[in-house]
Amino acid sequence: MGMYINIGNAGFQSARNGEYVDKSGLIAIVNKTLSSERRFSCVSRSRRFGKSMAAKMLCAYYDHSCDSKHLFEDLVIARDPSFERHLNKYPVIYLDLSAFVPRYHDDSIVGQIEAALIKDILAAYPQVQGEAGDDLMVTLFRIHEATGQLFFFIIDEWDAICREFPPGSTAMDKYVGWLRRMFKDVNAGRVFAGVYMTGILPIKKYKTESALNNFLEYSMVEPRQMASFFGFTKEEVRQLAVQHHTDFDELEKWYDGYQIGDQMSMFNPNSVMQAVLYGHNTVYWWGTSAYYKLDDLIQSNFDGVKDELIRMLGGNRYKLNWTKSLGLLSDIRYKDDIFLLLVHLGYLTYNHKERICYFPNREIAQRADNQMFNGCYYDRETKTHSCKIQTIKATET
Repeated sequence: MGMYINIGNAGFQSARNGEYVDKSGLIAIVNKTLSSERRFSCVSRSRRFGKSMAAKMLCAYYDHSCDSKHLFEDLVIARDPSFERHLNKYPVIYLDLSAFVPRYHDDSIVGQIEAALIKDILAAYPQVQGEAGDDLMVTLFRIHEATGQLFFFIIDEWDAICREFPPGSTAMDKYVGWLRRMFKDVNAGRVFAGVYMTGILPIKKYKTESALNNFLEYSMVEPRQMASFFGFTKEEVRQLAVQHHTDFDELEKWYDGYQIGDQMSMFNPNSVMQAVLYGHNTVYWWGTSAYYKLDDLIQSNFDGVKDELIRMLGGNRYKLNWTKSLGLLSDIRYKDDIFLLLVHLGYLTYNHKERICYFPNREIAQRADNQMFNGCYYDRETKTHSCKIQTIKATET
């Protein structure tokens, strides 16, 4: 067992030891992509929507260094025809990039990641001799040639570096180069059975698209067939409410309201679990650091975005203009760019059929009221938001 390779199933074992809502059906979707042109997946979800839990589940399922059958045999995936075929069959590399960002604040971060991975992986394969100058791709190729094994690579918080370093910085340029080397190289299909990355914002919101345009993306706006795994469904929360003798209607008011793809009623999973375990409905959700890149634009009322958000607190819904909303996180041109980013960050939800966005529930409305409108007061009876400069009335929907 290493630090980054073959780390075992302890992470998912901990989840199974507690209260676990079965999301193992996601594995069947990933299994269908293995060793195919679609083997590269990038799943972006809002903070506290189960990104790391899914990564730990996949690690436990694929890792060939452990026996995880007992963790899955009572779950949905066990009834899938692909279950036995891929269970504990691959050497798994598990990289949480958020663990490196606090330690390395300079241009050395990508080199540090590469060196740590190579050292750990070679220790797991003492029969393979590395050579000076070998990078990670060459190391993996040497191992594949010697053993015939295909790797499954999991990167949790793949965009942590993108959120920390600005586009055009040396660190970002090195990171984009590393991504291209790992996943666009001709040998990528020869050494990886699958790659699963998870983060907060989709690839196209950073200047990484050219390095990752072979990835199939799943996001809060375009979840594809993974929609039901992005949060808790109404039936799952109803069952939790029964088990914990909790008022389902109150849980619904506080944490329901997300529309993710064709799933019209999704709950924030982390907030629901905390509410039922602590027996108290309140604001458990916190935004991500990516929000603060938008804060100055919101506070300055860029393109009328603050006025519109205030109206949305009063119940308004905003129609997104997709022909405009194409900006990168570093290149915001319209308020539609901001609204789309707020959907990805979990502050807003998006109805893809009507192309409208809005605040999903009581929890998020309260968080937004406190975070976006400091020094202001929102009156829910009169639907007005009073600030030092102005009072804006929300129109009826």
